[in-house]
Amino acid sequence: MTRTSPFHDIRACVFDAYGTLLDVNAAAARCRDALGDKAGPLAELWRAKQLQYTWLSSLMGRHRDFYEITAMALDFAMDTLDLHARDLRDKLMALYEILDAYPEVPGMLDTLNRAGMKTAILSNGSPKMLATAVQAAGLENSLNEVISIEDAGIYKPSPSVYQLAVDQLGVAREHICFVSSNGWDATGAAAFGFQVAWVNRSGQKPETLGFPPKAEIKDLTGLAGLVLPTP
Repeated sequence: MTRTSPFHDIRACVFDAYGTLLDVNAAAARCRDALGDKAGPLAELWRAKQLQYTWLSSLMGRHRDFYEITAMALDFAMDTLDLHARDLRDKLMALYEILDAYPEVPGMLDTLNRAGMKTAILSNGSPKMLATAVQAAGLENSLNEVISIEDAGIYKPSPSVYQLAVDQLGVAREHICFVSSNGWDATGAAAFGFQVAWVNRSGQKPETLGFPPKAEIKDLTGLAGLVLPTP
């Protein structure tokens, strides 16, 4: 873990969902028997195109919800990899709605909750997708709010999306720790004014656009130690 500066007076922790709390590679991994050596490339291309489509949708002013974008991204990835089985496509989409939580997530949320910290998801996911995913991962009783960008009608990193967390939690931006595994999301949240922890699960290089996170962590195990007051 690399600390860049200390966190101050954190009153809420707000989490990105996909890739931060939920393993976006889990759907392809569960279909490895059918995908073979294409499982890894499919998961990577599917995720990359999914994110690209959110940004394009926002910039074009042609909003589509995250389920539609996820399906279109999967179609692109499967076509690129010459995978044309409709039943496999349907299975992958169904599995994406019930992704596994990373193993340290339940314990981390429990620690924050027992300390009285507000916790929430702020995600590109549509409300229905998030409700299904949170329940499947067993996290429905561990979060104060599950917030979808659909209330803003535009995707992250639009400032109007990050403002949703401020409004719904009733906590000023400077007192919110935003947590994401996506470097671009961490940058956007820091630019907005959140105190940011970047969960660099895959060992990526940091973004160079400015607005760095306060902390870089390998997983969520040590988050509580960063944001909770020292006894």
